[in-house]
Amino acid sequence: MNRIKLLDKNLINQIAAGEVIERPASVVKELVENSIDAGATRISVDVSNDCRNIRVADNGSGIHKDDISIAFMRHATSKIASQEDLWNINTLGFRGEALASIISIAKVTCTTKTKDATNGVKAVCKESEVSISETGCDYGTIMEIKDLFYNVPVRAKFLKNSKTEIGYIQEIMQGLAVCNPDRVFTLSNNGAVLLKTTGSNNLEVVISEIYNNALIKELKTVENTDAAAGMKVSGVASSPLYTRSNRKGMYIFVNGRSVKCPICLKAIDNVYSSLIPKGKYPFVAISLTLPHDDVDVNVHPTKREVRYKETNMVYNFVYYSVKNALSEFKPQEPSYNYDSAPEVIYNKVETPITYEKTDFSKFASELPYKNRPFCHEPEKTYVEKTYTPAVADVQQKFFVQPDSQVVENRPQIIGQFKNTYILIEREDGLELVDQHIAHERFLYETLKENYEKNGTISAQMFFTSEETELLPEEIEKLEKYKDVLEKQGYIFNINNNMVSVKQLPVVVAQNHVGDVLRDVLELLDTNFDQIEDKVLIMSSCKGAVKAGQKLSPWQMTDIIEKWMTTKNPQTCPHGRPISKIIPTREVAKFFLRNS
Repeated sequence: MNRIKLLDKNLINQIAAGEVIERPASVVKELVENSIDAGATRISVDVSNDCRNIRVADNGSGIHKDDISIAFMRHATSKIASQEDLWNINTLGFRGEALASIISIAKVTCTTKTKDATNGVKAVCKESEVSISETGCDYGTIMEIKDLFYNVPVRAKFLKNSKTEIGYIQEIMQGLAVCNPDRVFTLSNNGAVLLKTTGSNNLEVVISEIYNNALIKELKTVENTDAAAGMKVSGVASSPLYTRSNRKGMYIFVNGRSVKCPICLKAIDNVYSSLIPKGKYPFVAISLTLPHDDVDVNVHPTKREVRYKETNMVYNFVYYSVKNALSEFKPQEPSYNYDSAPEVIYNKVETPITYEKTDFSKFASELPYKNRPFCHEPEKTYVEKTYTPAVADVQQKFFVQPDSQVVENRPQIIGQFKNTYILIEREDGLELVDQHIAHERFLYETLKENYEKNGTISAQMFFTSEETELLPEEIEKLEKYKDVLEKQGYIFNINNNMVSVKQLPVVVAQNHVGDVLRDVLELLDTNFDQIEDKVLIMSSCKGAVKAGQKLSPWQMTDIIEKWMTTKNPQTCPHGRPISKIIPTREVAKFFLRNS
């Protein structure tokens, strides 16, 4: 066995660099965060030589000439002085590892000057050795990195192509700009400007400068304060109709630090789980502020991870803050999914339409037909005890003017297309509404409201039911989630491997019992996150009118009016868009009309 010996300074720094400096974007992050900590209001980054050369310039406080000799040593920092300071960190950097790591794997020149200094200082660093001289320069700091990874070729071989690496750098700069809207950021690659913000101190302006103006129309302000816990959240979250194919548009900042926070991301994912399709993600930029001693940022050398004293409290605070922001969202203009989804418009009604709410406390067979939570036409073999008016009677009832305000606000339904889409004449065009998912959205929100209020769902019992034999693993799943299913109206009798359904929620009571049981088992085959909400979604889907089902005029009106009262009318609980407007101008244009 070899004898133990001390490693030389440069090798120690290179080992540390492996944790702190993963790629060129890591260098940019560390240097720009130093500029922010130095109070800079203007920060420019220029990248060249396949991202191996990086120049970061700022107008911050600069480095004092007497401190420059130790600034590049490991664990040298101006941001903490004692162990207690680790629990009260209010700067982005504090570990004192970044500069020492960078000079061990690159050729570095630092030119800096404080505001009160007569001359500036120039430090030339190579192989962890630093030479210092005076120079003339403006106040602030310029860090020039040359030949990154020149002496560790193995690390250089793991870099991606320059286009990919500049993409990582741009992503870092976008996050820093969103978190610091009061500062001017510029990023250029070989002289071509890739990003520039104006330091307007307005989050929406910064987002429009980074992305586009159209995105601003899709954003809703997230703002909440918990004075007792000392927590505050602010930022924006996108409409369910604006989605992206990745998480790159999800920015989480904790006490001003850009972090990868599984707790906050999980809370946001759960808010959107019933609003957007699977595999799609919203645009979210939220800044969470909480007492410094309630969060630990000293978890990893990259400082991208944090831990909380009260994890559940943080999760709930973020979850309800974003949820409340989205529940109030009513787009005023056409909404558009900039990845792929069609244009969907929600028509805002100035005076809310009143309607007779479904009574979920009664059995379906006891309700007047029009008040049932499903709008199926009665089968011919079914004897309806309550009088069901003929179509002509219904048309007369709905279109005679008993109250001018109600008639004025009622949607002008033209008819049904392919027995699947309800056609509505709007002032600005023709709207097509998918009858199944519009009804599903209404049922889901109604069921969820009742469930959250009462802890149960109204159900209908069966006097007789067929027994079904299941596999042992299927029986195990039913038994595991028996309490959850019973609260939502699903009651099964289990005898060995035989199962019989004794009760179902009112909304799905008209479905074939075997079909419902298969849907329950299929649901339990997926992961069990938010299982209660998934059961509600399944129930609303099974209870909604089906595509291909012919509806009478009053049934169509009933569905549309109820859909228009929902909090999230843009998408169904599975995330599919509910409606599509064909603008009048497009129709006129096709027929070569001027208007």
